[in-house]
Amino acid sequence: MISVQEAFSILQNNLPALQEVECPLSQARKHILAQSLFSPINMPPFRQSAMDGYALCLHDGLTYEIVGEIKAGDSRLVELLPGQAVKIFTGAAVPDSAQAVIQIEKVAANGTQLLLDELVLPETNVRPIGEQISAGDLALEKGTLLNAAAIGFLAGLGFTEVMVYKKPKIGIVVTGNELSKPGMPLEYGKVYESNGIMLQSALIDAYYDAVRLYEVNDDFDNTKNKLKEALTANNVVLVSGGISVGDYDFVARALHELEVETLFYKVNQKPGKPLFAGKLQDKMVFALPGNPAACLTCFYVYVLPTLAILSGAKANYNQAVLVSLADDYVVKNTRCQFLKANVVADEVSVLPHQASSMLNSFSVSNGLIYLPDGNYELKKGDKVEVYLL
Repeated sequence: MISVQEAFSILQNNLPALQEVECPLSQARKHILAQSLFSPINMPPFRQSAMDGYALCLHDGLTYEIVGEIKAGDSRLVELLPGQAVKIFTGAAVPDSAQAVIQIEKVAANGTQLLLDELVLPETNVRPIGEQISAGDLALEKGTLLNAAAIGFLAGLGFTEVMVYKKPKIGIVVTGNELSKPGMPLEYGKVYESNGIMLQSALIDAYYDAVRLYEVNDDFDNTKNKLKEALTANNVVLVSGGISVGDYDFVARALHELEVETLFYKVNQKPGKPLFAGKLQDKMVFALPGNPAACLTCFYVYVLPTLAILSGAKANYNQAVLVSLADDYVVKNTRCQFLKANVVADEVSVLPHQASSMLNSFSVSNGLIYLPDGNYELKKGDKVEVYLL
């Protein structure tokens, strides 16, 4: 049995190489750029009006002659003489012969005559060419996470495709004869299956959409065949249950026969001791405990950082932050603990119902407190490591 830190180190040293792919910009949200991008154009590409108002060819007076109108998108060129103005709208091209734009609220217009209250300074309300970015300048660096604003920014520069790190395809294999589908009558001795939809939901929360669910009966041949199918179609395979040493736990044997290399099995932690991590060429396998809280704990601590790194993120496994404990807490454990917790402001509280089978407290938690093994007391205000969810 290995320590948590040893498990982190083993995973870090066995991650497959990142994969790059050309992606339509419309599908690139929450992907990470695999190359730096440089602007092909100036933005704005022309002198642009920042207001609805009048573009002015400045002179010494306060009265101007209105000689036309320019809407956003108009491409005709307008030449103004000193003392002339054109009505203009936000985003429209300001004529080269105009030096400023005055807001419509600050003028009085009467037919073709425009009257100002005061003189206007040159470049007022005019966005210069390349104000946001100039052609050839760095737009976004390699490693940038593409959010909605980044997508809009790149679209505004004319990009339609970008090189990103390919996100892993993920298979979830759910095992157990004791499982019944929610919505069906619950027979004696059965429990409703929750790990599959829980893991799917956690993956969707983290913007992993290529997820497929496989259901397996507690039968060796069925287990092996479903695992083979999942390994063939996916980059990362998560197995829920069946990894312990019971008579009907067939996952370990099936993985061995499929030539999955064992990276580690069993971690000195609670919950989640029977965690398995393996590798088959460039594919990763995590066999997670069947108890729901243990399953989700291992997902957040080990699986999610792995997926982030494989997706190109500058992530790591040692992601805990230090937070002050809200109350005294006594530790008596031969294994390190991941405790469901709630972080409010700058304090963290241990929640009730810490058993590995219980999700009720997990459903309202936003962090996991990591406590080393041993017998010791923690006092209110002591700093503890917290994995934020």
